[in-house]
Amino acid sequence: MGWNCQIESIGVKSPGRRLSTSDLTGKFKIPCIRKLSLLTGISERKICSAGEDSFSLAEDAARNCLSYSKYRADELDMIINCSITKYKGGLSHLYEPSFSSLIRNRIGARRAITFDISNACAGMLTGVYIADKFIRQGIIKTCMIVSGEYISNLCDHAIKNIRTTLSSELSSLTLGDYGTAAILERTADEKNGLIVSGFTTLSQYSDLCTGRQNRNAPGGKMRTKARKIHQAAVKESVPIVKEALRKCRLSLKDIKWLIPHQTSRSSIISGANHYFECLGEKPGQIVITLKETGNTASTTHFLALYKYLNERQFSENDIVMLLCFASGLIIGVVIFKMNEIVYRYGSTN
Repeated sequence: MGWNCQIESIGVKSPGRRLSTSDLTGKFKIPCIRKLSLLTGISERKICSAGEDSFSLAEDAARNCLSYSKYRADELDMIINCSITKYKGGLSHLYEPSFSSLIRNRIGARRAITFDISNACAGMLTGVYIADKFIRQGIIKTCMIVSGEYISNLCDHAIKNIRTTLSSELSSLTLGDYGTAAILERTADEKNGLIVSGFTTLSQYSDLCTGRQNRNAPGGKMRTKARKIHQAAVKESVPIVKEALRKCRLSLKDIKWLIPHQTSRSSIISGANHYFECLGEKPGQIVITLKETGNTASTTHFLALYKYLNERQFSENDIVMLLCFASGLIIGVVIFKMNEIVYRYGSTN
């Protein structure tokens, strides 16, 4: 029997502190940086408070996800942790044991197979891709993908080093923290669920955004050639999107909701306009949700889905495209049809 895969539930965890863009840019004397909110569309972001880190965000997002699910933790067959940052106990990066095994133990998912992956900002959607393969082959029935990103510490480092608007660390000022989780399940309904998921890595652009551990202080640092990576991502993604649409026999106008990676408002709009010119058609709506969260790395797409579910903007059978861009350069496309999940959000849980 041919199985399909669908998103059964989504959960999030918001960190405890808010940092406004005006408070952040007020630390600079460079006029253009003080216009960061206007340029990016980000008015604030959530950042970790004392006692919060990548692991606590991931664990709490997993618990929130289960609160919307029909499954208990001990019914999960697999847990995949997908975060870039793996901070536990502050800014201590934990390599072993894996985050996924720790989450399994904390939430009581005793039967779940666990492993961690890391694929930059494409992490969560890579988790979807992997879970989809296991589910379609009948190996597992349920999989939780989860990520907690404590990535705002890159901003702390950037503040100390930015001297001009040409700084390669300027993009670090757009980052915010968040945790998200999703349960994917087996379904026999071929009309619902994931239609296509795929990724392309273009390694010739690998030097356009690089990150590493900071040598002089806790946390990390990131260097980005923002204009070049945006141009490469937009140019190279057009044929990838075309191929994804061809595989599922859809056109861009059939996509009710296009959710791109949430980098900045200006980048999303300019990229969308390029698509319109190349493909000659538009989706129903381009989703932009970064105003109060900023760029939350691997959690961005499921944070947007959770927000729109709770606002009851989705309808059953709406076709959604998740489009991700990640340093590497990684371009990913996931297209799926909304199911009855739309009826379990937007009211008191």
